Amino acid sequence: MLVLVAPGQGSQTPGFLTEWLELPGAADRVAAWSDAIGLDLAHYGTKADAEEIRDTAVAQPLLVAAGLLSASALGDINPGAVAGHSVGEITAAALSGVLDDAAALSLVRKRGLAMADAAAITETGMAALLGGDPEVTVPHLEKLGLTPANINGGGQIVAAGTMEQLAALEADKPEGVRRVVPLKVAGAFHTHHMGPAVDTLAEAAKALAPADPKVPYVSNKDGKAVASGAEVLERLVGQVANPVRWDLCMETFKELGVTALLELCPGGTLTGLAKRALPGVKTLALKTPADLDAARELVAEHTA
Repeated sequence: MLVLVAPGQGSQTPGFLTEWLELPGAADRVAAWSDAIGLDLAHYGTKADAEEIRDTAVAQPLLVAAGLLSASALGDINPGAVAGHSVGEITAAALSGVLDDAAALSLVRKRGLAMADAAAITETGMAALLGGDPEVTVPHLEKLGLTPANINGGGQIVAAGTMEQLAALEADKPEGVRRVVPLKVAGAFHTHHMGPAVDTLAEAAKALAPADPKVPYVSNKDGKAVASGAEVLERLVGQVANPVRWDLCMETFKELGVTALLELCPGGTLTGLAKRALPGVKTLALKTPADLDAARELVAEHTA
């Protein structure tokens, strides 16, 4: 059973879209998306530097576009489940048929702008903690006023809060944590700091007509497979201010009988987590078009 997953913010790197735009029809498709949402995705995916694509309002639409572009290059596939990490949930919503591509890009553009506005209110950020026991780490973070915004499994937790709180964490690590690594994001996502963005997204969601997912859609909220398109959309709105429970998503993959996990462009992060948390499951990160043949082979081996 194949799970198709889409990465979240922080996985983008300068120029990562360049080779994908060389595929037949890709440049035209991205140009149409760019016109629709008022953002030059091709420019940001090929020529912009790391600081430019760190901007939340840019990074989020760029990541969803990359995920959809790489998924379409695989051809018609039938995964056993789909999921996305944070903004990757919007990619997954499109892949499962809950939203069409145009609606997904429109929603993520509004999401990125709303979260950027929320992040501008207070200087905040996120940092990954390497090592440690969640039962020790989570109370320690809460003591410092930080939120365990991503509980990713494999021992990885991402803390979010003000820059002062993150500095305090660096000086006072939880027992067992080896390193605190700042992430390439521009705010404390999946915390109360994103409350204003929830209101904006809730309003934007009223204009959408979600369909029920055609394949199981595994949600960041609690790792549950959601069968209702309306509920998927409701969860997409709320997740910007609530923690990502990727650990629970991977538990659900196990329960569903996962045998392979394929991560869409720009892949790497989620396959790394799966290698630690899902032993025996084959993984592949779709980073460039050079990975497509291996990805198609994996799909053929692990789908009916």
